Amino acid sequence: MGSSPAWVSRGRAFEPRTGGSPSHSTGAVPRSRWLRVRRGGSGSEFYSGCVLLLCRFDVTEAEVDEFVDSADRALALLTARDGCLGGELARAIEEPATWVLTIRFESVVAYRRALSGFEVREHVIPLLSRARVDVQSAHETALTAEGGATHRHTSLLAKDAGTVRLGEAAGPADPR
Repeated sequence: MGSSPAWVSRGRAFEPRTGGSPSHSTGAVPRSRWLRVRRGGSGSEFYSGCVLLLCRFDVTEAEVDEFVDSADRALALLTARDGCLGGELARAIEEPATWVLTIRFESVVAYRRALSGFEVREHVIPLLSRARVDVQSAHETALTAEGGATHRHTSLLAKDAGTVRLGEAAGPADPR
């Protein structure tokens, strides 16, 4: 098996079936609990059900050095937190004033905890407040792919999330 990928869920390893989903003697493991890792330390890793923080920034040429320093500090602080899987800062090739900061977290809980520390609030939140507000920044993983195989992930959003407001759990008073 050497460096072949393994499926891991709740501490147990599984080999994928033909369809690409893990199973064991008691049945299939829910897709929301899958974690795919590569042995040997090389290759990519992705986690099912993870949260992706994706922030877009407009940065003038005069602000680039200060912005990159701030992003460097933010990435160092966040990736040191439990549940942070990694992150990166990238610059658009065709529009050099556009930058994107992406950070992956194991879960919504890990995302919230990572942003709650004092040092993070002191250094990271001011950077994130510069992000463009015309797009959403926190996303859940819906589909992952590696080696020609794709994997769909169960959404954490309720099916009625866009129609039911707080206090209307029995149903909306007025349909939207």
